Amino acid sequence: MLKSDRRHWGSVAKFFHWTIVLLIIAQGAVGLIMVDLPKKPSVISVYNFHKSVGITILALAVLRLVWRMFDARPEEPIGMSRWQALGARAGHALLYALIFLVPLTGWRFDSVVALRPLYWFNLIPIPPLGAPDPAGKELAAEWHEGAFWVLVAVALGHAAIALIHQFVHRDNVLGRMWPDALQPKPKPMPTPEEAHVVSPAAAAADPAAAERPRA
Repeated sequence: MLKSDRRHWGSVAKFFHWTIVLLIIAQGAVGLIMVDLPKKPSVISVYNFHKSVGITILALAVLRLVWRMFDARPEEPIGMSRWQALGARAGHALLYALIFLVPLTGWRFDSVVALRPLYWFNLIPIPPLGAPDPAGKELAAEWHEGAFWVLVAVALGHAAIALIHQFVHRDNVLGRMWPDALQPKPKPMPTPEEAHVVSPAAAAADPAAAERPRA
């Protein structure tokens, strides 16, 4: 099921969601590690990888937003109040904005510093996002780091709310975004013969059941 329906997100939406989630986790880990690495030529590849993953996240976010323009949105769970539904949509909008803002501020920071040309995985040249500005280096770095930590806070809140809905309210908010391979399989319907077989436990509990004729 490529497109979303009234109950579940479609495969394309799930692909964008979980791919971006995994990339952001990996990106955050690399970013926190690389700032403590010694400043020598061998770390250039780590920085280039970090920048390339950031551009990838930005591109996937654009594609995800374009797909959302043509894809349906599952209905809100039964029993969810209007203020909860509005809050969920506002939270999603903020999350989208931050997913764009973090790589854009990183791109701007790289353009301000202008140490070397930016290439996506050493394959495609990426034009600078504005002119070099050594005086604005610290401010650009603060914007990028600040946007990242705000994204972490909002993402953790988003995950916590999804877990509460799934395991406390039990309205399957999280389950409808699970990859298809993790969705619970429906139990097969019993055949007419199986439907009239009386188990030993049932027969012991109701001896008359074993004497009833089968259809």
